[in-house]
Amino acid sequence: MERDTLRLAAVQAAPEFLDLERSVDKAVRLVEEAAANGARLAVFPEAFLPGYPLWIWFIPPGHTHPLRKLYAEYHRNSVTVPGRAVDRLGEVAGDLGVTVAIGVSERNSEASDSSLFNTLLYLGPDGKLLGRHRKLVPTAGERLIWAQGDGSDLEVYSLPLGRLSGLICWENYMPLARYALSAWGEQIHVAPTWDRGEPWISSMRHIAKESRCFVIACCQAFHKDHIPDGLAFKAEYLAGADGWLNPGHSLIADPDGKILAGPAEKEEVILYADLRPEQLVGPRWQLDIAGHYARPDIFELRVKRKPKPVIVEEPDESD
Repeated sequence: MERDTLRLAAVQAAPEFLDLERSVDKAVRLVEEAAANGARLAVFPEAFLPGYPLWIWFIPPGHTHPLRKLYAEYHRNSVTVPGRAVDRLGEVAGDLGVTVAIGVSERNSEASDSSLFNTLLYLGPDGKLLGRHRKLVPTAGERLIWAQGDGSDLEVYSLPLGRLSGLICWENYMPLARYALSAWGEQIHVAPTWDRGEPWISSMRHIAKESRCFVIACCQAFHKDHIPDGLAFKAEYLAGADGWLNPGHSLIADPDGKILAGPAEKEEVILYADLRPEQLVGPRWQLDIAGHYARPDIFELRVKRKPKPVIVEEPDESD
């Protein structure tokens, strides 16, 4: 690694499916491996904790009882923020000085504690939770699992390595969401996903070129064997599926849209690419969509960032 460069890492791996504690153990080991290879930022796939609920693409929505059973198990192994899983990730991030972006299934602990969100967590190099982003629109069958985020947590974080933000999977196909992050100064864009292949790969290159950002797109390389045999849906609904259920195709692209690492296929691997600080600004000499290439006299974007809680408690005025 050259002097004055920063190393980025895309962790293409499979979790210990539906086992939160063991999946956190694996995430900690992978952060340690990335740090040992010089990474300052480690990005994990969508819903790495406790695994992506892939059964939604195999079990018909009318099959209520198996879906209920799986949802209960998924909920039991989902993450609470704050909570022990977040603390452990923060500990390793702080000990190693690594920023971690990781996809989790999150319980709505602020309300019923029974619904779930598809969430992206950011942990800073000091080990503190920078923030979280809940996916705005779960895609198709994902709506059987996850609720919608309210957009109040869209944020860009200023870090020593640059201004960091991201979107989850097909949120990256939402032009206004991308533009909002650009307008807030994003320089490094993370895209945890379950998607793979074309046009996803081309889309990641386009986003890098459009936003003049480094893009780290990270997916699980997930084999049928990663699903424990004890889960009944594996035998009942996946009998006709073999091999790699998701090949991965994680990649890192630079602000010119050039792929620096990947796409990795059918393997658990950590991809690395080095960032030079001047690359965060230099390419915007030609194109800066939220700067000199913007036309606010013609186009206007409004973003509503006020939280929308399920319940608001007001103090008793008689007290």
